[in-house]
Amino acid sequence: MSYFFALSESLCFILLPVLGIMLANISLRGILKSSAGVLRESCVAVCSAVSVKSGPSRTVSLPGPKVSQGNFAVPPPVRHYARAAKTKKIVLDSQLSDLPPTMLKIDYAAVPLAQTTDDLIKRLLSLELASHKEKLQLKTEQLIAKVQRDESDRNSPEVWSEMPSFNMSFAILTARIRNYQEHLQKHHKDKANKRRMLMAIDRRKKLLKSLRLVRYDAFEKVCEQLGITYTFPPEYYRRATHRWLAKKELCKKVYRAVQKLKAEQRLKMKRALSSTATDGVKTTAAEMQ
Repeated sequence: MSYFFALSESLCFILLPVLGIMLANISLRGILKSSAGVLRESCVAVCSAVSVKSGPSRTVSLPGPKVSQGNFAVPPPVRHYARAAKTKKIVLDSQLSDLPPTMLKIDYAAVPLAQTTDDLIKRLLSLELASHKEKLQLKTEQLIAKVQRDESDRNSPEVWSEMPSFNMSFAILTARIRNYQEHLQKHHKDKANKRRMLMAIDRRKKLLKSLRLVRYDAFEKVCEQLGITYTFPPEYYRRATHRWLAKKELCKKVYRAVQKLKAEQRLKMKRALSSTATDGVKTTAAEMQ
């Protein structure tokens, strides 16, 4: 009997806190239900008192929650999702915008007969119906005319570089770079043209550096006439790590392999064309005999 009394006492000590917690939860639920009912009735009373009559045939209600048949309609919560910050895109003016559409093409500008023809032929020979390549060629000639010494100048350092490995014009490179910039503004995922643009910028920077060391007055004239902002190279360069050097060597190896494959393909095409030409000559000679 003593064992049963001890067991009942231990069960009472365990169950009493649990019963107390359950009773507290039940009382809290009752209080919350009663307070919610009071709050609902007070909201209905407030919303009915807010509605104001403004005239015999029109009723105006102030903004707030609507009440229909004694039920309080709660509007759905507004969800404010995180959005990315909108960045303003820099729109570059086209370098071909200053070319009037009535200007003749570069091939017909020096022809006197093109100036006296009727309007229809002038329209066909003007820039209105010209391609982008012809407009770019005319713009390049205008940039060359800005930096050349006279009309027949084509070999001065301002127009052509004296370096054998970089025998390109400053004006041609500038027109090409601006054309790439306009193209990449519309097609920003064109990685090939982006690479060509960066190569042209690097080449022009090297040419400007050499021209600055040789003839500073010509360097100033080129930068002023072509609207080029020359930036000096940084004083500190990043240390060439082993990983960077290995990656550079791998890129060079891949480039040489691709060029070798392209050369083999071109050689095969030339041999195929020559073989077809010789076969054609043989067939024609056989037919003549």
